[in-house]
Amino acid sequence: MTTNTNIRACDGLHRRELLQLGAAAFCGLTMADFLRADARSALDPSYRKRSIVNVWLAGGASHLDTFDMKPDAPAEFRGEFRPIATRVPGVQICEHLPRVAERMDRMALIRSLMGTVDSHDGAMCATGYPPGNMKNVGGRPNIGSIVAKLLGPTNGNVPTAVAMISGYNPSEQAYFRSAGFLGRSFDCYTPDSEDGRANLKSRNITQDRRNLLSRFDTIRRDIDVRGNMDAMDAYTQRAVQFVTSREFADALDITREPLAVRNRYGIAFGTSPKSKSTLGLQNARFLMARRLIECGARCVNLTWEEGGERRWDTHRDNFNALRHELLPSFDIGLSAFFDDLEARGMLEDVLVLVWGEFGRTPRINKDAGRDHYAPAASAILFGGGLNVGQVIGSTTRNGEVPKDRPIHYQQMFATLYRHLGIDPAQATVLDPNNRPQYLIDHTDAIRELVG
Repeated sequence: MTTNTNIRACDGLHRRELLQLGAAAFCGLTMADFLRADARSALDPSYRKRSIVNVWLAGGASHLDTFDMKPDAPAEFRGEFRPIATRVPGVQICEHLPRVAERMDRMALIRSLMGTVDSHDGAMCATGYPPGNMKNVGGRPNIGSIVAKLLGPTNGNVPTAVAMISGYNPSEQAYFRSAGFLGRSFDCYTPDSEDGRANLKSRNITQDRRNLLSRFDTIRRDIDVRGNMDAMDAYTQRAVQFVTSREFADALDITREPLAVRNRYGIAFGTSPKSKSTLGLQNARFLMARRLIECGARCVNLTWEEGGERRWDTHRDNFNALRHELLPSFDIGLSAFFDDLEARGMLEDVLVLVWGEFGRTPRINKDAGRDHYAPAASAILFGGGLNVGQVIGSTTRNGEVPKDRPIHYQQMFATLYRHLGIDPAQATVLDPNNRPQYLIDHTDAIRELVG
């Protein structure tokens, strides 16, 4: 989502100038908002270090060719790939995911996801709701923005929620950044946006910042009229600390990692024999997510779509796309991310969810592809103290619909919120009409994972 730099804020400054100072929240921020976030983040110290990484396989990965293979189905359903054994007895996944298979005893697999819609965007995986829900008041907030609203930051140097989205189709991915009806002050920080990483370069954290700081007096006078001066002072201090934070700028710079670490993530590890594109570039986001969480971020929304235009939207030539481009790179990156979190003792506190907006059609189409398919999908989770080494749910013989233990998309969110210490059955946020809105409708976490 590209920021409109021509919108003027409360004192006549360009919005871009306010964002450069991390000050988008100045307009309308109240003392209650600020104190509520800080108070809730301090309620239980055991939750202070907990965080989530929400990985979206943009385009919708085929469940039948990854985690829910159907080797006994007719050829027009089962496809070209063979299943391989995992470290969980009796559980098989795709032959092109050997590294994930080796770690399956420390992961949990959901094979009966349902409740999504046939819509090519990130709404379901970012908010738990279809696109357009509550559009009349700004739309549903993404999970990172809700976490920022309810819990606030862990420290003043790092944004609470970060979104790493690609440039393929910004409108489809806007849900992972947008705070919806909560307002732009709770948008996820996007390092790759126009107002993102470039504004944290050391060359920009100098005179330009100081010149803009001198204009805060005008903002202060405006807000003081509304009686919010104390809140402004507190938030100004935190905002300036964030945008001038060397800690956060360094976290975004993965070249500070040893070359051996970067190589384990498979960043630019090879070239696709089919498209000749460089493989593994998306895996840098896994590494950056780990660095951001270490730095203090509570939520990282991460888009993974190797191949740019290819994505996981494999309407044509599904098997070559998966075989040569998507699955090998994803297998290397995700397993390296898992190993990194485990080696650093972070798995207990960090919960990682990997999923797409829907599955793909069980029957292979005339172009050797699979089309959009909302009735069934799969997901992987690890970390967060979950009960791992298990498969939850199953689909029918050809992968058409859940056969047992259907899991609604919103139950995945309920599980994430529970990890962070947020009770989705009780927690609400106010919409612009001052009406409390529950975070999700299906509020029961997946009992097999958290019981």
